Amino acid sequence: MKRKSWRKWILFAALLIIVILVNLPIIMVILNSLKTTSEILSSKSILPKHPSFDNYIYLNTRAKFWMYFKNSIIVAVIGTGTSIVIAAFAGYTLSRARSLFITLYSKSLLLLQMFPLILVLIPLFIMFRKLDLINTYFAVCILYITANLPFAIWMYKGFFDAIPKDLEEAAWIDGCTKSQSFVRVILPISGPGIAAVAIFSFLFSWNEYLIANVFLRKNELMTIPVGIQMFMQQYATDWGSLSAAATMALLPTFVIFLFVQKYMIHGAVAGSVKG
Repeated sequence: MKRKSWRKWILFAALLIIVILVNLPIIMVILNSLKTTSEILSSKSILPKHPSFDNYIYLNTRAKFWMYFKNSIIVAVIGTGTSIVIAAFAGYTLSRARSLFITLYSKSLLLLQMFPLILVLIPLFIMFRKLDLINTYFAVCILYITANLPFAIWMYKGFFDAIPKDLEEAAWIDGCTKSQSFVRVILPISGPGIAAVAIFSFLFSWNEYLIANVFLRKNELMTIPVGIQMFMQQYATDWGSLSAAATMALLPTFVIFLFVQKYMIHGAVAGSVKG
């Protein structure tokens, strides 16, 4: 029993060291947010000598952080919600329908998922500028939805494949139509799949920088990844406030990971293995 106990403690210590090393950049950002910029540049110590919340007070009173936060919430919620709805119907169709077109479309989703969006940013910018959609939430949301859909559809398909068709057939016998059986039977059962798709879509929309930086040029429309670069000036960088802003930006994703991480693991496995 003692040997097993020692093995557990050694394994726990090893895992703890690995976790600290992997998350060291995040830990450094959080600790730096409690320092002044001068202390960050001059001190060699990881821990702050005089911890202070002045950087957070500056974000709350003088900086436009909460405006960037609101913009990120808007585009992330719209992009995530629309992706969930569209991908649910598309994933269900790929899971249940059988035809040559459906098979080719299903395989093409993998190609779309691997296609780098940066290659089409310039043509999209020119097209959106002609449509007067630059500096609008719509331009960013439609691109986020487009980027999310291939992965979301494929993940939904994996979950729907795991649901027996007998449940739908039983609902049809009871008088439900195909659409009613999908809404009343399939969707409630696939709750973990919906949660997994929502999480991945939200994280992408929340953390995305390139699209937002290209299509949102007005300061009042910038999202957090773009807005916090305002702390980096031409000749100087406010590292303290930048670290505080980065720490605040981490909180929503940290809360999501904390409460629904099991859905993410389940969704990643189901979406990659099924089908």
